Parts: sequence; C-alpha cells; structure tokens
Amino acid sequence: MTATTAAAAAYIVAGLLFILSLAGLSRHETAKSGNAFGICGMAIALAATVGLAARSLSAAAIALLVAAMVVGGAIGLWRARRVEMTGMPELIAMLHSFVGLAAVLVGWNGYLSVEAAADGALLPGAEAGIHSAEVVIGVFIGAVTFTGSIVAFLKLSGRIKSNPLMLPAHNLLNLGALAAFAVLTVLFVRDPQLWLLALVTALALALGWHLVASIGGGDMPVVVSMLNSYSGWAAAASGFLLGNDLLIITGALVGSSGAYLSYIMCTAMNRSFISVIAGGFGNEGSAAADVDYGEHREITAAEAAELLTDARSVVITPGYGMAVAQAQGAVAELTRKLRDKGVDVRFGIHPVAGRLPGHMNVLLAEAKVPYDIVLEMDEINDDLAGTDVVLVIGANDTVNPAATDDPTSPIAGMPVLKVWEAGEVIVFKRSMNTGYAGVQNPLFFRDNSRMLFGDARERVEDILRAL
Repeated sequence: MTATTAAAAAYIVAGLLFILSLAGLSRHETAKSGNAFGICGMAIALAATVGLAARSLSAAAIALLVAAMVVGGAIGLWRARRVEMTGMPELIAMLHSFVGLAAVLVGWNGYLSVEAAADGALLPGAEAGIHSAEVVIGVFIGAVTFTGSIVAFLKLSGRIKSNPLMLPAHNLLNLGALAAFAVLTVLFVRDPQLWLLALVTALALALGWHLVASIGGGDMPVVVSMLNSYSGWAAAASGFLLGNDLLIITGALVGSSGAYLSYIMCTAMNRSFISVIAGGFGNEGSAAADVDYGEHREITAAEAAELLTDARSVVITPGYGMAVAQAQGAVAELTRKLRDKGVDVRFGIHPVAGRLPGHMNVLLAEAKVPYDIVLEMDEINDDLAGTDVVLVIGANDTVNPAATDDPTSPIAGMPVLKVWEAGEVIVFKRSMNTGYAGVQNPLFFRDNSRMLFGDARERVEDILRAL
C-alpha cells in the first residue's frame, strides 16, 4: 500500500469518526463518547497528513512542522485547562477566528503558488478558472469568519459593549458588500490580479466586522453557532484548494451542522436568520426599560427554604448568571436534598440560555445532575402552571413575559419559559439591572414573584443551610 493510499484510507476512517462524534454529541448520555470519537478522528487525520507531507519535506522542514504542532498543542492544552465555563463562549469564538485566518492564508498561498507563479498569465483550461474561484471564495469566507469571530469574542468577553452598532443604511452596506464581492469574483476569475485579491480580502474583513458588530447581545448564541458554520465552510474551501478530501468532508459537516443549529436557535427566538444578521434584539436602555411596573418584593434564604420544603414540585431555570457565580455545584446539591425529601425537581432549559448553545446543559452535567430531569423548554413549559415553586437562577431574557404580553417589546414573539404561571417564583439576581439584551423584565414585579439578591452560589448555599 502506498503512502497516498494509506492516507486516503485514514481520512475515510477519520471522517466516519467525525460523523460518529456529531451523533454522540446530540445527547447528554453519549456526549463523552462523542468527544472521544472526535479526538480519535482528529489524531488519525493529523498523523496521516503529517506522514504524507513528510515524504517530500526536508529534515529541517519536518522539525519546524513538529515544533509548530508542539507549540500549538501546548497552547491548546493550557487554555483548555484554565478556561472557566463562563469563558467558554468567547474561547470558542476566538478558535473560530483561527479557522478563518487559516482559510485566508491557504487562499493567498494558493494564489501565490499558481496564479502568481504564471507571471500574471491565465493558465490553460477550465481548471484555471475553477482554481481562481476557489481562491477568492475561500479567502472571502475565511476573512468574514476571522473578523466576525474577533468581534464576537470582544462582545462575549465584555471588552466592548454588547448592544448593536447601527450605522446608517447598515443593511444596504451588507448587501452592497456582497454585490461587490460577486463582481470582484467574476473579475478575478477572468484575470487573477493581486490587487483584486487584496481588495476582496479587505472587503471581507470589513464585512465580517460589521456583520457581528451590528448584532445585539440577545442574539449572541445564534452568532456563535453562525460563526461555527462559517468556520466549517472556510475549512471546506481550504480543502478544495489543497485537494484534501478530509478537509472538505469535515468542513461540510461543521458548516451544515452549524447552519442547522443556527436555525434551531432562531426558531427558539421566533426570529429569521436574516433578521438576526440585520441587527440585534435591541439597544441598551430600550423603551421597554422605562415602563413603571411597580415595586418588587424580596425574600430571604430562610423563607425560600421554607417554600421549597412545603413544595411538591420544583422547576429550576438556570441562565448565564448561574455560570458566572459558578453555582452549578450548589444547585446540584440543592436538587439532591430536595429529591431526598420527596420533592419532584426538574430543570427547564431554554435553547438560548447562557451565551452558548448547550451552555447550561454542560454546566449541569459537570455538576452530576441526572440527565433525565434536565428538560428542554418545549418539554417543561406545559407543566409550569402546575408547579409549586420555580427557581430562576441567573436567567432574565429567557423568562421574560414581555415576549408574550408586550407586542412593542424588542423581544416580542420570542418563545420563553412561562415561569410566571407557577405558584411561586423566586428570582436569584445580583441587582435589578436588565438582562444581556438590555430589556426590562416585568416578571420581577409580579405578585407571585420574589427577588433573592446576591451571589447565586452564596444564596443557594444559604438555602441549603436553612434546609
């Protein structure tokens, strides 16, 4: 068996492992095995690629390649061990930027090694045009992914404000950039000049920045999955340029699954993908925040413990605040204590809870909360009216009744957890500030709602002591 044949066989095995990985990650119970399949697939792909490349490389080049792998692996291991779950969304956004940058570099390398090497003359045959199209499309997708992911990282990490940037005629700017890209692509395929590729790169970098900058904080979970999809298509474009079947397969898997996840997120918020691209839920200090809802009522940890003790059924709806407070361990202990007392405890997870799809599920799994009591919004919503007590721990926009009651609200029409239908609602919150989307929540002022202020983990531990 030749080295090329062996590498092709290894790529097939790696591709199958990636498919098994996606299948495993679709359920809590199989997520660990799904991760293992993905790790094995990437290890096989990397070994096969390095082995194939080593046949034509000098000893010095191989040493540089190994050194790059060691440095990259060390940085990845360091970041993976240090990152908190609250920092996972921005870490993933930053990793997406690396994929985009790699696609840009591969595209430029393809141009320099083929079109530019021909001294500006068109290469004979239809393959020349196809190659030029692959170059310009790969560079465009990669550059959009690169700057878009950097802006997402800055927003998610709080380095810049989360409210959307609304430039005059911002939608026309986006459409104009896409039209310009189409024209430049035709020109580049006909005559692949360096200045055209540089112009496409600059245009794509600006478009990626503007696309994500104009998206508001409430839509950031969709942005993460959208950028995930973009990074997949960028990898697939690189695969066409490099003639690497595995990159094409993997990129298509990531791109299509990311696109479908974006669709699920948009459906969960009753929004179209185009409306998300066009702008966010709303700006900070929106009109909804100026409405006078009356006075809120507070509750102590001891009073909350008494309510929980007397309850027959309890639903916990976590949000990003639980992640910030690292309260998942205390929440899991509270769940165990209540279940030991015969209380029916379940969790209601909104599809966009937190700032990353599946964020809350991972936190609860980390804290050893049983999978069978962690339910999605559609599974739990009909049962909330018959629930004695709901604990809202760090959630805000996903439990906002304005989405169903106020047609003028920036989040009007967004499906939410109808926690206000329960007998009693206890809201764990640091203050009365608005949520990440900048929209006030009338739930806090309802007759059956009471606020438990402070750090979520400390308040849950206070309840545990009171129990």
